[in-house]
Amino acid sequence: MLNAILLSLAGLVGLAVGGELLVRGAVGIAQKLGVSTLVTGLVIVGFATSMPEMVASVQAALSGSPEIAWGNVVGSNLANTLLILGTSALVMPIALTGSGRRDAVVALAATLLLWGLAASGAGAQWIGIALLAGILAYIVWRYFFPGESALEEPGQSAKVNGLLAGSLFVAGLVILVLGGQALVEGAIALATIFKVPETVIGLTVVAVGTSLPELAASIAAALRGKSGLALGNVVGSNIYNILLIGGATMSIAPQPLPEDLLALQLPLLAASAAALLALLWFAKGIGRLLGAALLIGFTANVILVFVLPGEAAADATQIGQVAESFR
Repeated sequence: MLNAILLSLAGLVGLAVGGELLVRGAVGIAQKLGVSTLVTGLVIVGFATSMPEMVASVQAALSGSPEIAWGNVVGSNLANTLLILGTSALVMPIALTGSGRRDAVVALAATLLLWGLAASGAGAQWIGIALLAGILAYIVWRYFFPGESALEEPGQSAKVNGLLAGSLFVAGLVILVLGGQALVEGAIALATIFKVPETVIGLTVVAVGTSLPELAASIAAALRGKSGLALGNVVGSNIYNILLIGGATMSIAPQPLPEDLLALQLPLLAASAAALLALLWFAKGIGRLLGAALLIGFTANVILVFVLPGEAAADATQIGQVAESFR
């Protein structure tokens, strides 16, 4: 058990360090090449900040454990909306200016699509390719119709060392891959030791672990009075997680989504995406009280995932049988 914990912790540290190096290197390369801030923020940073979740999910799919990968996708989005936004609002209330509404609509649509795929029991490589085409279409759309972006766009640096940026990128990529391998091996071992579904480990240990860099960055931004940055990064990350990481997972392991996500996790994910869109349309901000409520909701869900894994799986099986009867 100790080895599994240490392996998981080493993997999490590797993903955090590798992700940070990769982001810095990618942004430095983009700035050295004179790429616009829009492309840097939307494509370079968007892909780079999703790499910890991407690597962990791909490693899980390649290891024959797509349940961990899908648990990571759903769990990371829940952590983004409930944990990261809740913590950021608790540190510093978030003012909502209306920017990011279009991206929030895309995030909700992607979430409903994911829920529909799970409910239908669909699983095929072409679905994964379609999801990957979806993230490409989203990037092209946001490039030609930028509007008010929900993604943070880093400013240009006066001087960029190209060699250093390239070295950081390569080092970050290598550390990410090694960290992903360690985390997945540790997660599979933990699932075996605690006798819980691999989906549960993906929803909690892997998802929260891969979200820790974003959480730390959001807290730092809130302390600097820029808590609103968390909102844009959360919405953008949720889109990338479903379309990019979900697409890669389905392409590598073309299997139906785990049924134990149907009972609680996917409905909660859809509800949180809808609530975030409603806040952007109708609220002026996310205060500390709402931030605390989001954190309580996240904590309660984690407890339920561990306390009721068997019951959730049984309910999901019944839902899957009902869905099968209509096909």
